[in-house]
Amino acid sequence: MTYNDTLEWMFSQLPMYQKQGSTAFKKDLSNTVKLAKHLKSPENTFKSIHVAGTNGKGSTSHMLASILQEAGYKVGLYTSPHLKDFRERIKINGQEVSETFVVDFITRNKAFLEAESLSFFEMTVGMAFEYFSEEQVDMAVVEVGMGGRLDSTNIITPEVSVITNIGLDHTQFLGTTLEAIAFEKGGIIKENVPVVIGETQGETISVFEGLAETHHSKIVYADQEVKTDYKSDLIGSYQEKNIKTAIQSIKELRAKGFDVSEDSLIKGLLNVVKNTGLLGRWQVLSHNPKVVCDTGHNESGLKDVMNQLSKEVFDDLHLVFGVVNDKDLSTIVDLLPKKATYYFCKPDIPRGLDSKELKGALSVFGLVGEAYASVNEAYESALNRAKPNDFIYVGGSTFVVAEII
Repeated sequence: MTYNDTLEWMFSQLPMYQKQGSTAFKKDLSNTVKLAKHLKSPENTFKSIHVAGTNGKGSTSHMLASILQEAGYKVGLYTSPHLKDFRERIKINGQEVSETFVVDFITRNKAFLEAESLSFFEMTVGMAFEYFSEEQVDMAVVEVGMGGRLDSTNIITPEVSVITNIGLDHTQFLGTTLEAIAFEKGGIIKENVPVVIGETQGETISVFEGLAETHHSKIVYADQEVKTDYKSDLIGSYQEKNIKTAIQSIKELRAKGFDVSEDSLIKGLLNVVKNTGLLGRWQVLSHNPKVVCDTGHNESGLKDVMNQLSKEVFDDLHLVFGVVNDKDLSTIVDLLPKKATYYFCKPDIPRGLDSKELKGALSVFGLVGEAYASVNEAYESALNRAKPNDFIYVGGSTFVVAEII
């Protein structure tokens, strides 16, 4: 099979949550355990950091990888979803896994993957862990896909467990309260492994404290411990929370003997994009008019993004906006600015919400704009209509951003 043939097989034959939604969700670790055994347990051959949370886990993971790279370590990075190419999910020192490795992994294991009906995410986790093992990384930063307790990545025993924050997202799977979601994400807390909580939230403290006590794990809250101001090349005031989380996580690694100098910490934070290739976090695409995209898509994520947007200076605001069809619009509509022109669009995936439906649902709340047949059509219309001193924001869904960067 060619690389494209391999991806087509992975995407079409086996379920992929990001594209299909609930029909692809598997609330069980048994398949991942079977695959790990089949692959001779690669997850046991490298050290790791496990990162969960509702928002910020991607940025925090990339910050950690960048810092460790600056410290001279060979660093694996597993994240999801990808924006342009599947290989973005699996990197070592910022370099994507080769097409050859992807094809070879699927070819060698295809019979097993089919026989066991493994999901897209399960096989991708196995692929990442085998790659990190074969390449003998010093550390792998592993981002949780969804939740934590039953996520496919949760077969590792990390050096540090990290939980950025808790918000109401994926409630159909993880629960409808912050406490319930905290319990699912807290499922990455392991026996005698320190856990770093990024944000102190009253509703979740007792959940995390209880899990940490049960597992005899040290627990520390980054927003209470990190006072010094550090800067990052990841723009946006909301990154301050992720910076503190990354710094506290590095402190825990230092306590376990990992050599990360202050200089490496500073350089790592300032060179995240260069070192890791991170895309889509308050990414400035052009000027005159200024165009920014961001993958923030749930209530807490959009709140942070819109707060950042409120600090910008412009004449008129244009929003190229699309969502997935299981999005609870009632949780985000109050965050969206009314003094703006909207370009409603449907991301090009099965889960995408029809742009006319989106327009109809949001026009009731005073959001004015037109529906477009595609993301690119909406984006081109915004570029054509915007004046040099205007501002264009592109977002609402990771998949909208993926189509324009």
